[in-house]
Amino acid sequence: PLRWKEMNIPRVQDYYDLLGVSRDATTREIRRGFKKLALTMHPDKNPVNPSAHDRFLQVNRAYEVLKDEDLRKKYDKYGEKGLDEQQGGRYESWSYYRYDFGIYDDDLEIITLDSGDFEAAVNSGEIWFINFYFPRCSHCHQLAPTWREFAKEMDGVIRIGAVNCGDNNHLCRRRGINSYPSLFVFRAGQKPEKFNDERSKDELVRFSMKLITTSIAQLWQGNVFSEIESAFSSGLGWLITFCSDTGGKTFSVRACVCACLLTQDGLVKVGWMDCTTDEQLCHSFQVTGGATALFPPGSSLDKHGSVLWLNTLDSKEIYTQVINHLPDLELLTTDSFERKLAHHRWLVSFTFGDRHSASNEYKKLQALLRNDHIQVGRVNCITDSDLCQPLYIHKPCVAVFKGLGIHDFEIHHGKDVLYNIVGFAKDSVRAHVTTLRPDNFPSDRKEPWLVDFFAPWCPPCRALLPELRKASIQLAGQMKFGTLDCTIHHSLCSVYNIQAYPTTVIFNGSSVHEYEGQHSADGILEFIQDLVNPTVVILDPPSFTDRVKANGQIWAVDFYAPWCGPCQALMPEWRRMARLLSGQVLVGSVDCQRFQAFCQGQGVRSYPEIRLYHSQQSYNGWNRDAHSLRSWALSSLPRASVDLTPETFKSQVLSGRDHWVLDFYAPWCGPCQHFAPEFEILARILKGEVRSGKVDCQTHHQTCQSAGITAYPTVRFYPYQGTRRKLLNPQNKTFVSDKEMSVSQNLKLLQFNFITYSVRSWSPYNIYIYIHIYICIFYLINCYCPKCQTVCRSRFLNERICWFCFRKIKNFGS
Repeated sequence: PLRWKEMNIPRVQDYYDLLGVSRDATTREIRRGFKKLALTMHPDKNPVNPSAHDRFLQVNRAYEVLKDEDLRKKYDKYGEKGLDEQQGGRYESWSYYRYDFGIYDDDLEIITLDSGDFEAAVNSGEIWFINFYFPRCSHCHQLAPTWREFAKEMDGVIRIGAVNCGDNNHLCRRRGINSYPSLFVFRAGQKPEKFNDERSKDELVRFSMKLITTSIAQLWQGNVFSEIESAFSSGLGWLITFCSDTGGKTFSVRACVCACLLTQDGLVKVGWMDCTTDEQLCHSFQVTGGATALFPPGSSLDKHGSVLWLNTLDSKEIYTQVINHLPDLELLTTDSFERKLAHHRWLVSFTFGDRHSASNEYKKLQALLRNDHIQVGRVNCITDSDLCQPLYIHKPCVAVFKGLGIHDFEIHHGKDVLYNIVGFAKDSVRAHVTTLRPDNFPSDRKEPWLVDFFAPWCPPCRALLPELRKASIQLAGQMKFGTLDCTIHHSLCSVYNIQAYPTTVIFNGSSVHEYEGQHSADGILEFIQDLVNPTVVILDPPSFTDRVKANGQIWAVDFYAPWCGPCQALMPEWRRMARLLSGQVLVGSVDCQRFQAFCQGQGVRSYPEIRLYHSQQSYNGWNRDAHSLRSWALSSLPRASVDLTPETFKSQVLSGRDHWVLDFYAPWCGPCQHFAPEFEILARILKGEVRSGKVDCQTHHQTCQSAGITAYPTVRFYPYQGTRRKLLNPQNKTFVSDKEMSVSQNLKLLQFNFITYSVRSWSPYNIYIYIHIYICIFYLINCYCPKCQTVCRSRFLNERICWFCFRKIKNFGS
């Protein structure tokens, strides 16, 4: 066993070295490396060592950072300085790491999926049966031995996977997983199907076999030759089992599994022939007893060696021999490469002489990609080096050519497994991402380009690539997307001072912008939207003096330094906050590396420094997400709502002549505090049309009780209908979701004294829109619209809404 003296872990050490993994380690390898250390170094196993706790904290910290895609990127780019905002300090017990951690990491037949490869797997076209589990769930541990046996039984027939919902909480929540274990089957293009039967191996196998659409044909004198000829003309061979009087029962079991393995991938047709009833027919195939043979397209008994006779009854051995005997992918040469790829989409495997272990699996690609109209071929870079060198292909890889010639292609950098390659191919042909080289790099910048500088060994880089494809589809025709491999094109990356991976840069004419944000398509789209319509004002000393200090408006200002890791982490949230505050608070930023003397003059001593002007109030909150920052900024604005007492509630709301929207709250209520700035937004946008008020139900309990308030916060709209509104036993309509609201339904609301909106699902803007619709309908029914009066009633009665008001609402919503 490892001893502390032998470990000799220094106080500061590279996280990868600490866990004993390489920088391109997968999440699974990181888990296994950490578990090995956890079982030997845990303080529970070293109770007499006073430094055990601190040493294991460092190991645990390394694991927590490297398992998280975003934290791992920050660490790779900035080191530990970029992680100052991420606090560690706790770990699990030794028994947790021994018995609960990484349940299926050592099972080769079970593929542990995480957020980075889940979508590619379930959309690959293969059938996936996935176990969503939680490490501390006792039922999950009870199922584990059965799940392992089931995985071995179905290996090669369908894919068996597992998702740790402790490590992939967002993925599980997005998929609606709310109990453990949850077993789901995923088939591309179909709704996931949950397994609800007994969790035994036999039931799991029986359920799985029902999912597989396979056809085992019985061949006889009347159909055998037409069936074989038809399959040969389609490029498919036949696997035929000749059953003697003793082989029928054996065949029924092994043929089913073999058919599943071969026909679901569209590789061959599978059939059987009863030699007890069609003895003469079997003799014509030179069979006198039980046998199994593969007849490839164009084969004949007269051609020596063209028929493969199989001497095994094991279904997996049959499968392996059939796969080995199938024709290889079409070989593309210098003479045919450019011609064939000019107008058709191709997935091409580039090899360097020796066939690698995945070559036989690649034979399935043609069938799996047939419906996507993607042809599959291979290039031998040893014999056709003149083909590979101009494309900068120096090692085995897979690339998708998009039907626009040989220069528009994308190289696959994910796992070299079939489901990943299939998912990549389907995504790549729809996307607009190109693998860049020196000869096609956008140096002239005539068009806007997003270029991702990356290294294939970098896991965050690989995780970003599918997000780039999604973003390129959204921005098709507006911006071009490319990727540059810095392990191959060192000098070109050096020209642009690329020091960390991935570095994503947007080139737009003379402007160059580096993307710092979440590795997601939405994050990229938001960043580009900000470049087109900036929400954050870039301030320098003169503009700060003229705009922030002089004009009397409220400003939120971020003082930052480009080299500061936490500053970079804040940037996307700062831009998102600016969009949320649009029209209410002005948002700016100052680069303190560029204007160091100015920042020092403003008393800025650390970064990032966030302030509100004119109060010069600094943000001291721990959470620097967009919503927390927004709530802080809104708290500085003058209130647009008024506080109501029992007397003003009766005189102004119930007896007054104004429309009112009220927030019933309690000071001790957390959701009420969270909703308070939202209500102020609603009050501000309704100002002048609907009055807004707040009722403190702790101070004025009797008023809230009389109004029927049973939960906090509660938002109610009290429309004025020309009559006195009642407090006791009022007629009320409650809307839980904005999906319930429509123009026609609003007509029925006129009978109610007030309308309640559930703040859990209603945003201030939704409430605003439907309050406006209500008021417009009221004016219409009563022939009173200050803009169009009775004209809209006679002309737009069928629409059930005043057209002037409707247009106003529609414009607001857009």
